[in-house]
Amino acid sequence: MEKDLLIIGGGPGGYVAAIRAAQLGMEVALVEADRLGGTCLNRGCIPTKALYANAQLMDKFAHAESFGITVDGYKMDMGRVMDRKASVVDQLVKGTDKVVEDNGVLIMRGFAAFKSADAVEVKLHDGTTELVKAKNVIIATGSVPSSPPVPGNDLPGVIDSDQLLELRELPKRMVVAGSGVIGMEFASIYNSFGSEVTVISSTLLKRIDKDIVKRLPPILKKRGLKLHDGARAKEIKKTETGLLMIATNKKGETIEVEADVILMAVGRRAFVDGLNLEAAGVIFDGTGIPVDNKFQTNVPNIYAIGDVLGGVMLAHVASHHGIACVEAIATGEAPKHGSTVPDCIFIDPQIAYAGLTEEQAAAKGYEIKTGKFNFVANGKALSMGETDGFVKVIADAATLKILGVHIMGPHASDLIHEASLAIDQHMDVHAIGQSIHAHPTLAEALHEAVLNVTDAAIHISPTKKK
Repeated sequence: MEKDLLIIGGGPGGYVAAIRAAQLGMEVALVEADRLGGTCLNRGCIPTKALYANAQLMDKFAHAESFGITVDGYKMDMGRVMDRKASVVDQLVKGTDKVVEDNGVLIMRGFAAFKSADAVEVKLHDGTTELVKAKNVIIATGSVPSSPPVPGNDLPGVIDSDQLLELRELPKRMVVAGSGVIGMEFASIYNSFGSEVTVISSTLLKRIDKDIVKRLPPILKKRGLKLHDGARAKEIKKTETGLLMIATNKKGETIEVEADVILMAVGRRAFVDGLNLEAAGVIFDGTGIPVDNKFQTNVPNIYAIGDVLGGVMLAHVASHHGIACVEAIATGEAPKHGSTVPDCIFIDPQIAYAGLTEEQAAAKGYEIKTGKFNFVANGKALSMGETDGFVKVIADAATLKILGVHIMGPHASDLIHEASLAIDQHMDVHAIGQSIHAHPTLAEALHEAVLNVTDAAIHISPTKKK
């Protein structure tokens, strides 16, 4: 079989690249060992957001009294929650299959391995083998959960995020080892579900702004979530009543927490297992596949996108890579796409950010000005009963160009995109400050924070001069 383009991996990078390539007139084959959608659709973004919706509903019930509503006798059926999650995923997978097929892409269900730089052997699930020769190949095999070298991490009840998504009984006690996005999202969800959740954290959400890091722990504590920040897991032991997580903090003190389930959420690794990259001559540096600004590997006709690069592992980044990579193949030129990555963390309250933190801006030599606005002063947030958090804007003091925006609060994941666009298009604070924002909306909080950079915010008291 001969194709213009062969894509290995049908996740959010691979299937999006396949559709864009077909739109550009290429004959495309897409190899996927499991279901289209990859980790994001099947075991990541979508199923966790389905559970997050349940968690939000449980939080609403818990605080119904403050809205003058009395709710008696409600309970959560974990089996039905998981059935709903599976239904959401199944619907999206079927939709993805259809749109890929409708674009004329050949979907090959099986495992791919390089035979040479332009020939890939695909072992299909029906037991047959197909040799595909392609002018160009895109590697989009994504990532898998990494397993830390903690003694006892192979005990029953010690699970990764994939396994947690299949639990049909709610654990009474849960320990989450790791406080990155995956760990904190699950910790927040299961805390809302009613589990006693303890997080063992070496560095809390290490990529987020320092003001959010400072404000978040008291909010988590108020919600009943226990956090041991600056601690590392050392050993897991089986006990008569469950599992014992043993950790040490920065002072060398021992922390012991008993649980029914321990989630190991310490990160992910690029997945290249079984690809036989050596046969194609593709370099893998141990953390990812190095590429140039066209997503081209060291082998001219082989490209790589998404998590397999070992960088920022986000579904929307992989999809963006997929489109940009295919357009580079079609034109021979480096893609002219935006580079600002909005990042979202679905906990309560939500966190979202784009651009630079204060520390990153200082490291790049900027002198900065900041503006901040608390959601407690926003009419929409107050009416929703969701006032925890704030919007923070970081701007270049000389030009007033927006360098970074950091949001903790209601619908932060929706609000961040106006900021991301502003950063990508090199806008200054006046571009947003002089635009009209509807009232009453949460977007007004971003507007006020931008105005506050130049001390022009309306719904905030002026800073008292000493």
